[in-house]
Amino acid sequence: MKPQPKRSILFLMVTAEEQGLLGSQYYSVTPLYPLAKTAANINIDGINQWGKTKDITVIGLGASDLDDYLRQAAQEQNRTLTADPEAEKGFYYRSDHFNFAKQGVPALDPDSGVDFVGKPADWGKKKRDEYTEHDYHAPSDEVKPDWDLSGAAEDAQLLFAVGYRVANADKLPEWKPGNEFKAKRDAMRK
Repeated sequence: MKPQPKRSILFLMVTAEEQGLLGSQYYSVTPLYPLAKTAANINIDGINQWGKTKDITVIGLGASDLDDYLRQAAQEQNRTLTADPEAEKGFYYRSDHFNFAKQGVPALDPDSGVDFVGKPADWGKKKRDEYTEHDYHAPSDEVKPDWDLSGAAEDAQLLFAVGYRVANADKLPEWKPGNEFKAKRDAMRK
């Protein structure tokens, strides 16, 4: 990249999420780089396989400054942020970014948007429910010939922009006041 980012960027692919977030747990307690110097965690736990959206869902919206980075990048794509439509399921506490959050590292957990371009308002929810009922944690959870990965590509560009901006920012992202992980981050940064 030109210009190169000010900070190093680490791409980490962890394993054993379904067995208790074991890979991310291991790294979060035995990191290659000190977590006090780790700016952020951007979790990519899946991809949007149904096409472009007018929004991007944020699991745990309002938790950290990372939402602000995401909002700015999303606006440049003429998109908005949507809060987790199923917050009652506790997804923020069930994916690999959670182990980083527990250690104090601001963690962003984006998910596919729900407002699909050119589709009825409830189409995204129907597709999500269909996936959950038939494919989630099932042998049928594999690439399908009818997938439209244009949304995944747009999301990848969006998350790249967030990561690049975090890597070039003058200060590290922080948890919002009152967030349950803020005290851990504040203590590690002293």
